[in-house]
Amino acid sequence: MGIITVLWEKWVEFRRDFYKITVAAMISPLMYLLIFGMGIQTTSHGEPYLHFLIPGIVSMATMTGSFGAIAQNMSVQRLYEKALDQVMVSPTPLWQFIAGQILGGSLRGLYAGGVILLLTSPIRTDLTFSAVSILILFLNGMVFSTIALTLSFLAKSYTDAPRYTACIITPMSFLCNTFFSTDQMPNGFRQVISLLPLSQTSAMVRRIANGEGPGIFGFAVLLFYLAVFTLISTVFIYKKKNL
Repeated sequence: MGIITVLWEKWVEFRRDFYKITVAAMISPLMYLLIFGMGIQTTSHGEPYLHFLIPGIVSMATMTGSFGAIAQNMSVQRLYEKALDQVMVSPTPLWQFIAGQILGGSLRGLYAGGVILLLTSPIRTDLTFSAVSILILFLNGMVFSTIALTLSFLAKSYTDAPRYTACIITPMSFLCNTFFSTDQMPNGFRQVISLLPLSQTSAMVRRIANGEGPGIFGFAVLLFYLAVFTLISTVFIYKKKNL
């Protein structure tokens, strides 16, 4: 019941700010598509650059959508509205509260990715997005929801959320196999970047879009991040309850 309550809160927020959320989900990816996709007339791995770019943009949209849906709102609710304290004294199991936040954030990210898929659908490509692609994007959204939840618990003020975006989300947006392949990066640095969740998401979605299998390693990486950050956020909230 607690999960449904949190999801209902996210749904009410989504309906209230539908146009703002939709426009925010569109602006940056569209700019990237226009600047990189239309402005750079080149190929990648023997294919038109747009074939490489679109899966990366869609993956990035699920990351930014999920992270943005949780990070700042949760920081404000915890620090100023004291909503987290109210949850702790309520009969709602804390694990259900965490699960609801993660699912709500991932659904917001999936919506952002769906908007980009819809906008790019008129572009004539041979890319294919299947149910497995949607599952990967949803899982990616869950990972970044847990990251946002963990960071919001660590935030000291509401201004920390934009700093997290600038220090974590923005670098990943450009480095993690979204706009350019990581194949040309220096050894060592390339391996580290390839282990980040967005790198694996972009790679798997791109392989499926080109008619290949996603592979198992990417799922293992995403599930690892999901487990680690879920554990950290759970430990934090239960520790705070017992203070």
